[in-house]
Amino acid sequence: MTTPDTKINPKIVVALDYADAPSALALANQLDPSQCRLKVGKELFTAAGPQLVETLVDKGYGVFLDLKFHDIPNTVAKACEAAARLGVWMLNVHASGGQPMMEAAKEGVAKSGHQPLLIAVTILTSMDQQVMQSLGIPGTLQDQVLRLARLTQAAGLDGVVCSAQEAPVLRSTLGENFCLVTPGIRPRNASLDDQSRVVTPADALRQGSSYLVIGRPITRAADPLQALRDINHEISLI
Repeated sequence: MTTPDTKINPKIVVALDYADAPSALALANQLDPSQCRLKVGKELFTAAGPQLVETLVDKGYGVFLDLKFHDIPNTVAKACEAAARLGVWMLNVHASGGQPMMEAAKEGVAKSGHQPLLIAVTILTSMDQQVMQSLGIPGTLQDQVLRLARLTQAAGLDGVVCSAQEAPVLRSTLGENFCLVTPGIRPRNASLDDQSRVVTPADALRQGSSYLVIGRPITRAADPLQALRDINHEISLI
């Protein structure tokens, strides 16, 4: 298995939101692992399995395995250990699983013999204040994000998935070394699609984001590599 060059640290993570391996590989073959990393989520992983992840790693890509594990601690530990052995760059769990579950996830990764980043999801970017309140969660959305991010840091994880709109307070509260991965990123004039809380790539980095998850503005572009290069150029100017 090829190990991605750790000296290359692209900020953009392209979301491979496809239903099958051939479609995902077709896009990966158009892109450049020095320009981006790739995110494999639940739909694609369920359809294509671990073999696709290993293929992408062998192509030199850093892979963010976005399966958001959330179960009893022992089950999550074993799942994270198995995921880490695929050679991924990053994987995640749900912070709402609690500190014991996250600590077990970290232990599972440690047993794998690999060292991917392990992060936790706070509040999904498709959720807004009204949706959160309908679930019976008290306080503001930002209060809940900060509460879960602090819990994640206390569990020893590397960072969180969050909206870029929460990045400034998380960065100031949790420090410069805490990783903030932000979906819901849209270049100016792009469609919002199903995201409620979005910002532009440059704004996200200014606000403290570490890595930017971008899907349709790249994957549905007429020239995906050029779209990726344009965004990288935009963020290089800040």
